[in-house]
Amino acid sequence: MSPYPDTPRKIVVGTTIFGPYGYYPGLAKRLEELSVIIDAMAAAAKEKWGKKLDLAVLPEDAVCGGKAGSAEERSTVLEGQVLDVIAQKARQHGTYIVLPLFMVDDRECKRHHNAAVLLDRKGGNAGIYRKVHPVVDQSGRLLEGGVTPGNSFPVFGCDFGRIGIQICLDISFDDGWESLSKKGAEIIAWPTQSPQTARPAARALEGGFYVVSSSWRNNASLFEPTGLIMAQIREPESVLVQEVDLSYVILPWSHKLRNGAYLSELFGERVGYRYSESEDCGIFWSNDPTCSIKRMTQSAGLEDLRQTIELNRKLQDRLREEDESHDH
Repeated sequence: MSPYPDTPRKIVVGTTIFGPYGYYPGLAKRLEELSVIIDAMAAAAKEKWGKKLDLAVLPEDAVCGGKAGSAEERSTVLEGQVLDVIAQKARQHGTYIVLPLFMVDDRECKRHHNAAVLLDRKGGNAGIYRKVHPVVDQSGRLLEGGVTPGNSFPVFGCDFGRIGIQICLDISFDDGWESLSKKGAEIIAWPTQSPQTARPAARALEGGFYVVSSSWRNNASLFEPTGLIMAQIREPESVLVQEVDLSYVILPWSHKLRNGAYLSELFGERVGYRYSESEDCGIFWSNDPTCSIKRMTQSAGLEDLRQTIELNRKLQDRLREEDESHDH
């Protein structure tokens, strides 16, 4: 049973476009640059939503990006200056932060990872994801200059819900996304250098979660569990903040639903939704803190998309079995 309530779980998520191609000003200056971005997210959350920032996602290798050399030469330790500065930002704004970096895990064993650290609202280390699928470099013998690939796909329990992390090329491999879905992840942070949209849209749809991209160029996007882009910025914009509700249902087309109008007639502004006529479905959420969207849709006699698919599957299987028994 989920430890999180069915009632509304609205959070404000921030992401960014930040691409330090060939540019590294030193660690202190880089941490200052990242702090400015986090400050801008928090300010935008307050201005746009009247709320504090709940989750800030920075792009792949945000701490070390642009620094030349091998993975060993580029990597930095988490403890000390990096953690001190960014943890202070987490505490200042009361937000979780996904902080990607080339990280020293064991200098003696020359173990370095392309990683993303999740900091909690008090600046504590809530967990680390180590990129499982780094890119083969031009030598054909090393991964990203000598990083060690990770070997697990953790899901982190936050006070608002369950978060998973994938990094850049992980988007092209099924294992991580399937694992995170099975483990009940609700929102996936995807720090990346590649600004793809088709693949993360498909991952959001297949896994049934929100996907937040934070990229070096072109766009940063928030994909909803329908596979559609919920919010997006493009250069020269640099910061995106968006409210999402982790307690939602996806409803398929039906005569009764009328693209959402039926629920609006029943519940007025207590229900919110985005319906796509082209996709024949919509994502629905409750604006009433005392009543879940599941209760609303059940009382309205509406089945969510998963229920509808499962009902079809069961009837198809039963009728096939009956047909086969008649043949015998």
